[in-house]
Amino acid sequence: MTATTPENGLRTRLQRLARGTVISAIVLGMCGLGATNAVAASDSDTDETPAAELFVSAGVRGTVSPGSATTASLTVQNDATSQLSAGRVTVELNRTPLTDEAAVTTWLEDAEATGAFDQLGADTTAPVEPESSVTSSLFIPPETLGALAPGVYALRATLTGAQPDGQDASEAVTSTSVLVVSAAANPPVAVMVPITATPVDGALLTAEELTALTAQDGSLTAVLEGVRGTSAILAIDPAIVASIKVLGSAAPQSAQEWLQQLDALPNERFALQFGDADATTQSQAGLPQLLQPTTLTPFLTPANFTSPPEETPSPTPTPTETPSEEPDPADGPVLPDDAELTAVEGATPGMLWPRSDVSATDLATFAAYLPDGAVTVLSSTTVSGAVGARATVGAQNVLVSDAATSDALSDAANEEDPALRQRSLAEASAHLYLSGQASPGTPRLVGLDRDETRTAEALNDAIAAVDSLGFGLTSVLAAAPSAVTPTAEPDVTRATSLQRMLDSEVVLGEFATILDDRQLLLSPKRIQIMRATAVGLSEDRFDEAVAAVNTATTDTLASVDIPPASTIQLLSANADLPFSVRNDLPWPVNIELSVKPSDPRLDVQSVTPWTIQPGTTTRVKVPVSARVGSGEVTLALQLSSPTGVPISQPETVRVSVRAEWEAIGLGVLGALIVLLLGLGIIRTVRRRRREALAQDAPEPDADADAVAVEESNE
Repeated sequence: MTATTPENGLRTRLQRLARGTVISAIVLGMCGLGATNAVAASDSDTDETPAAELFVSAGVRGTVSPGSATTASLTVQNDATSQLSAGRVTVELNRTPLTDEAAVTTWLEDAEATGAFDQLGADTTAPVEPESSVTSSLFIPPETLGALAPGVYALRATLTGAQPDGQDASEAVTSTSVLVVSAAANPPVAVMVPITATPVDGALLTAEELTALTAQDGSLTAVLEGVRGTSAILAIDPAIVASIKVLGSAAPQSAQEWLQQLDALPNERFALQFGDADATTQSQAGLPQLLQPTTLTPFLTPANFTSPPEETPSPTPTPTETPSEEPDPADGPVLPDDAELTAVEGATPGMLWPRSDVSATDLATFAAYLPDGAVTVLSSTTVSGAVGARATVGAQNVLVSDAATSDALSDAANEEDPALRQRSLAEASAHLYLSGQASPGTPRLVGLDRDETRTAEALNDAIAAVDSLGFGLTSVLAAAPSAVTPTAEPDVTRATSLQRMLDSEVVLGEFATILDDRQLLLSPKRIQIMRATAVGLSEDRFDEAVAAVNTATTDTLASVDIPPASTIQLLSANADLPFSVRNDLPWPVNIELSVKPSDPRLDVQSVTPWTIQPGTTTRVKVPVSARVGSGEVTLALQLSSPTGVPISQPETVRVSVRAEWEAIGLGVLGALIVLLLGLGIIRTVRRRRREALAQDAPEPDADADAVAVEESNE
């Protein structure tokens, strides 16, 4: 089917708002309301947004039985910051039926319809407080409607006289809608609901993301509540299941309970491709098989899979029994394999729900992808022939979703505002009625778009509007098929981008040989590539996803390199030169540093293996020896993996060789030592001579000294 993203739905509504004075028409009522398309004119003296919006609806989701009375629901919404005065509203019906779905679209979007309008009634609206709304009901008796034949009719309402305080009266505000007159029940309808969730980093959902998504107000919780009690067919992205299972006991409690509730739902289901990857893009890229994650093992933490000890011992086996082999705790915990991690409980195999531009060649490729049988979901806009829910293209089995009904119902399921939601539900009723008239009794299939922000109320309302209880995937597959022919023109733009991303994956695989486990890099990268081709991505978001893949690859390849270095002074004949190597990866890397000198005056160890720790810049020491001579030598540095794959760009470092300074320095040092020793010896000799002279001198005569003293005293 045609993938309708939230951006597409919003763009459609904005286009309707932008046409002249057109504002989206809304349906509101306790029992269901019809489609509307409001036309509002702003005050001619201001540039402000129109203050008043009008929404009209009639019947149950815009449907009434022939000859019965009904009630029109009229809602006036005041978007201004001042009060809106009372006004007068009239309701009119065009008794010329809209003959096909194109006429319905023209009326709702452009307010153009053939035939005249008859007034059904009028009423006075109450004043509306700022930024609020007022709803009133207008009873329409059966004689007013008259003997309308079954069909779809244009309905409109016009508001006049209402004005914001302090401003002149606004121009008339018109709301368009449809009224479906139907006596027969719709053919059985099955609704497919995709369940997807996109992580921020492009790999698996984190524990924090799962906690938010599966909380009471989380988006994944809303999906389960929205499909509960319906026969909706669930199309589940196995990446959600894998994100929960890989966490083991560390998975958030709310996520584990969510998975249990999903498994317990009675709804039929099938698995989308991992990450909702598009099979059409893969086929047009010429891939021999569907992409799969390389492995999910890098996401497993063994400590989270340690089973608690049993509280009660197992019964002792009888002699005739062979005890089952229990895992040896010494071998570590038993980790689940990829098949266990991605298994969707109760999923119907062989289903594909790709983008809409599927050709007959693509269908044949899908059959080769899934040799046990492939059933492809297509959009009614991409096939010709009698269209029902079940069809064939040659020997290939397909399911065909009603495009117009799917788009309208998707808008309803994506809309939080009850009024806007009811408008879309009524539009879906009109499309479903007209398509049913084209092939009465033929089962119909509706496929909601990929949207990850739905509320439970909106989703449940959308499904309940058309869902035939008990009519699910098994019933659709058992229906009688009709022959159809694909009419889509394949667009290989996405296929070309996918080929380039896979080419870069090969380069990354060679780079990953610096790791002990290459899958630490390759597994997340493959998942990111698959998510970049997701079915629900608009063209802009696809371009952004591809750019993110390319940027991530470039950053990874540049995460290990040799930073620029300044000139190194080599003053000795033998030394270890340190060269910096940077590793920005979160894992240790094994590198080999090759060094090649430009001059033979320097001998260098050619290859030095080293392990660089994560998030560090490490100095790798390379032994060098200087020969005779001095001067400038350039060293060419190249990193490579242990398998010889070049890593990063080569770098050069200049080395200033001054090895003779070592001999000169030794000579000077020796001379200084000799000089110091000589000076020491001289001092020692002189000191000893003085000591010897002092010992050889005669001792003074004590008596003579005494006589001399006495004489001096006299």
